[in-house]
Amino acid sequence: MARAEPAVPKPSRRAIGAGAERLAEEFLTNQGLIVLARNFNTRHGEIDLILHDGATLVFAEVRLRSNRNFGGAAASITPAKQGRLRLAARVYLARLSHEPPCRFDAILLDGLDPARITWERDIMDG
Repeated sequence: MARAEPAVPKPSRRAIGAGAERLAEEFLTNQGLIVLARNFNTRHGEIDLILHDGATLVFAEVRLRSNRNFGGAAASITPAKQGRLRLAARVYLARLSHEPPCRFDAILLDGLDPARITWERDIMDG
């Protein structure tokens, strides 16, 4: 009688998200950016990665979507999400002695595949 193989547990959403953030961080550091902070939390929200790109401070949002039924990863950065990112960035900037040039970038992943990363720079106005 054949014995059934034990079921392999499915990774949690948190574990999958952490994997996406590691992949994004590796991608950005390979592009020459320097990581200053990971998962910067405020009461307004979280910024996944804060980096230096030369003299520019970059607030990076990592978005992973496994399918495009609702517009893919880029569509998940709603105006409400953008507002929370701005507020969280203000909290970070308030801790600095001077405010450098800043931008908001998005690292978009459709699956945990390094070959399928899209880097969108300066995703928000103002």
